[in-house]
Amino acid sequence: MTSTSLSPDQSSVLQDVSAWLKTKPTPFITVGGYAGTGKTTLIAVLRLLIKELFPAQKVAFACFTGKASQVLKQKLLNQHAILNGDFCGTIHSLMYTAVADEDGQILRWERNPELPYDLIIIDEASMVTMEIWSDLQSYHLPIIAVGDHGQLPPIDSNFNLMDAPQLKLEKIHRQAEGNAIIEIATLARTTGEIPFKKFSAEVIKADRQEYDSMDLFEQWLTSYRTDSLVLCARNKTRVKLNQHIRQVRGFEEPTPQPGETLICLKNNYEAPGGPIYNGMLGTLKRIEEKFPFWYDIELDFNDEPRTFNGTITNQQFNQEKLVSSVRNVHYSKIGDRFDYGYALTVHKAQGSQAKTVIVFEEYAPYMTPEEWRRWLYTAVTRASERLLILK
Repeated sequence: MTSTSLSPDQSSVLQDVSAWLKTKPTPFITVGGYAGTGKTTLIAVLRLLIKELFPAQKVAFACFTGKASQVLKQKLLNQHAILNGDFCGTIHSLMYTAVADEDGQILRWERNPELPYDLIIIDEASMVTMEIWSDLQSYHLPIIAVGDHGQLPPIDSNFNLMDAPQLKLEKIHRQAEGNAIIEIATLARTTGEIPFKKFSAEVIKADRQEYDSMDLFEQWLTSYRTDSLVLCARNKTRVKLNQHIRQVRGFEEPTPQPGETLICLKNNYEAPGGPIYNGMLGTLKRIEEKFPFWYDIELDFNDEPRTFNGTITNQQFNQEKLVSSVRNVHYSKIGDRFDYGYALTVHKAQGSQAKTVIVFEEYAPYMTPEEWRRWLYTAVTRASERLLILK
């Protein structure tokens, strides 16, 4: 991949970023790009350009989630755009180093005082919170933040790096033309309306009132058990879907069981084993009841090579709202908040992506038309291969 194969808008953005790199008049620069506009292609070409301009420089590529960093790394490797000395991983693993015991068990994560890189490139920057952005800037390295300015802002935050990116990619790249998911994403972003239609064999919007649509839902749940997401808007819907999917997966006990998927619902920067963030998914490995209000659990995060060992509240499961108080328990002793993670609100899933995504399209009354378009666009762009929308 060379700069000559870029589209005109990609070439324009590359030229502007190149000019910024040569003088660095500001500590960072932001680049926004819609789905299908070739953001990753641009990042790969940019890395090769940096090699030409500054042969000795090392680049750290970082993403909010492990899944996003894995996807980015594979795409960059395909373009031969990761060089010796470069880093590609999560923002957490960039800033923290694991401290292990003699048996290799991680005891804690320590924040790195310095980073051995010359430039940081953040992908999926629409996920970055104010706290994380402040930590990244504390290293005083130049940062290029790349993200999708059509998506929702970070969870529970008024801060949004992609609210008004300095540079923009908005023309669908020729390689993405004809892609059914990109077609749906463009409709969602521009009109907020997606018609009932079979866009392709594996990209469908169906009417929930039709007698066979829920059969289709059950079929997809059964057929695509791994690398899949079920998304909705309302927490009431999420709770019902989680209860239903647990039954489909054979978990009939009322309490969480080993092997189940859980989601973190609240940031905890002081968690044992390193910070945990709202929206992180993991697989429950061990659970012990600590009466009357807690579980002691061991959980492996799905997209990061680390384990959570700690106390979580048993009051949070199947609740529509975040539990902020528990009777007879001091707020500092409630424990971390986790819930079942089979069905998620789109806000919780905005940093995730899966091959298969099922979206329950439901308009929440608090949404403005602009927020609705962002919600729908963020929902459908979580899918990379298969997408079922039910309304």
